[in-house]
Amino acid sequence: MPGFPKADLNDIASVKALINERTVAVMLEPVQGEGGVIPADPAFLQALRTLTRERGLLLIVDEVQSGIGRTGTLFAHEQAGIEPDIMTLGKGIGGGVPLAALLAREDVCCFVPGDQGGTYNGNPLMTAVGVAVLRTLLADGFLAGVRARGEYLSSRLLELSARHSLGGERGSGLLRALILDSDRGPALVKAALEQAPVGLLLNAPRPNLLRFMPALNVSEGEIDQMIGMLDALLGQ
Repeated sequence: MPGFPKADLNDIASVKALINERTVAVMLEPVQGEGGVIPADPAFLQALRTLTRERGLLLIVDEVQSGIGRTGTLFAHEQAGIEPDIMTLGKGIGGGVPLAALLAREDVCCFVPGDQGGTYNGNPLMTAVGVAVLRTLLADGFLAGVRARGEYLSSRLLELSARHSLGGERGSGLLRALILDSDRGPALVKAALEQAPVGLLLNAPRPNLLRFMPALNVSEGEIDQMIGMLDALLGQ
């Protein structure tokens, strides 16, 4: 985007080097989604929060992919023990219906009710869905289950990686990536969808990896089914 010089993730010195008298904020995803499912180190996020406070800058986190329980906590930035000034949310907050939100601390919020326009603004039906989603996420044991299934998915992907001599896996909670041995991600996505009798929907935000974002209530059995189908594809 124009006006956003790009620093290097997990490199606080690269952030400092870009700050000048015109800088007003630093914005990042706690886990880069389209960039290849790359988590920000907790120490980096903590250093970023300290730096922005010292320089009088806003810290903005984009939690559209990583938020709403996806990484095993309500928001991914919580795992670093920080609090941002502004946060964007979407997708998961609506549980499948169009809903998005922008949150800001009171002392930096420039909106009053009705000011902010947007395609996915709240309306009674969509916001009722959002409330139901949050109630489900915050129920006893739900996020612990997301963390447990995230660890299970990670272990199964590592098994797959070892069996096919791939590059391992990375991610957080139920936002993970399998690192391939070549740029065959798009071909695997196509082949998986065309499998008979049941296709498998995969995603390759980068040609050398596959991204996994299953439903937060996915079962271990469903993960096993997916791993078995992918195992067959990788062996072809």
